[in-house]
Amino acid sequence: MGTKRRDLLLAAAMAPLAARLSPPRPALAQPATAAEPPPVLLIHGNGNHAALWMTTLWRFESNGWPRGCLAALNLPDPLARDDDAIPQPRRSGTEDFRRAVEEAVVALRQRTGAARVALVGNSRGGYPIRDFVVHGGGAPQVSHAVLCGTPNRGVYDWEWNRNREFNGRSDFLRRLNGGETDVVPGTAFLTLRSDGNDVYTQSDGAAYGRPGTPTGIDATGPALRGATNLVLGQLDHREVAYHPRAFREIYRFIAGREPERLAIVPEARPVLDGIVSGTPGGVQTNRPVPGATVTVWRTDPESGARMGEALHRRTTGEDGRWGPVAVAPDWTLELEAAAPGHPVTHFYRSPFPRSSEVVHLRPARPISAEDRAAGAVLLFTRPRGYFARPRDAIILDGREPEQVPLGLARVATVTLRRPAGEVGRTVVGQFNEERVAARLWPVSEDRVTVAELTS
Repeated sequence: MGTKRRDLLLAAAMAPLAARLSPPRPALAQPATAAEPPPVLLIHGNGNHAALWMTTLWRFESNGWPRGCLAALNLPDPLARDDDAIPQPRRSGTEDFRRAVEEAVVALRQRTGAARVALVGNSRGGYPIRDFVVHGGGAPQVSHAVLCGTPNRGVYDWEWNRNREFNGRSDFLRRLNGGETDVVPGTAFLTLRSDGNDVYTQSDGAAYGRPGTPTGIDATGPALRGATNLVLGQLDHREVAYHPRAFREIYRFIAGREPERLAIVPEARPVLDGIVSGTPGGVQTNRPVPGATVTVWRTDPESGARMGEALHRRTTGEDGRWGPVAVAPDWTLELEAAAPGHPVTHFYRSPFPRSSEVVHLRPARPISAEDRAAGAVLLFTRPRGYFARPRDAIILDGREPEQVPLGLARVATVTLRRPAGEVGRTVVGQFNEERVAARLWPVSEDRVTVAELTS
């Protein structure tokens, strides 16, 4: 191991202590050499945010990748426009996304001194990678391009919504797919896809409100001509990016060797931070919300009840940052987010084994009339994948939720509504081997419970 790599590892090891003393700052790194793996920039999909890459970042770190050589993009307006050519409030076009990726590449190269970086994108996040590398002259800056579940031929090929970027007939995809190959020399391309369990590569239009209408797309849609194309079995649209199986392929493609481990190695004293973002006009954005108060408690892992005094409380400034707070790697937590224009949202989380600056909090949307008719509402959610029956073992409040349909993995959130008499009761959500215990809060006080899975 070279001197600069040892320095990077030392900086990563000291990061939790530094975070407790001052706001987190990007780690500085010495220029990389050709013999060292490149820095990695991770790019989320449509409507998502950088927090989805949290476990991937931890797995890279657990395999010796310096924290300062890892970054995850947080696009301010992550939802695509209805028509790519027409500006739309709080939504982004393909040019916005490509420009954000290009700027993030420049920033990561400047921070690390590396000549080239590796780009990894999930779903829509693969589009700006292709646009920048193949059509925007970015290949000299990018050593590897990994596209996970990206609908490269579109999610449908229809006359309706003709210029939505996900339409195979859109100006954008016609340009991306119009050449004799989909890659360029000098940048290594990899695609990862599901074997038929991706909701956005289905031949029938049921997912888009047109059952019985052929989409013109099939499971091979994410493959690229000239790339290495791998099929990861029954993983779903998000899992082909965030699952340990996907990490193994991402890591060995970029590093040129197998990872030493897929498990996440705990730190002695993780430090957590992130931003609070909002839903202005009913549209979810990643724009920071000032004036939001976040309070963190340690909880009892069996009941979800708070243990002792609050660990941390902070009201966000213009940057939306709510931390940092130091925890233990085996603590379950409740993070209460009170943001202007949103219900008070009580997030119940499994332990955080490592430090993270992307523990981003999205408070619940305004409570609907249906939810207000209940005494308490709990959202059981899986950001890094979908629920699927019978593939997964899913138990919420002692039963298998009927909201999860059989077959195709296409539901990421299950809603539980309970009468007012059950406020304060413990509800347990179980997904395969992960268990989250949460408490029901009263809708009458404009409060919502979120039991959020890490796996």
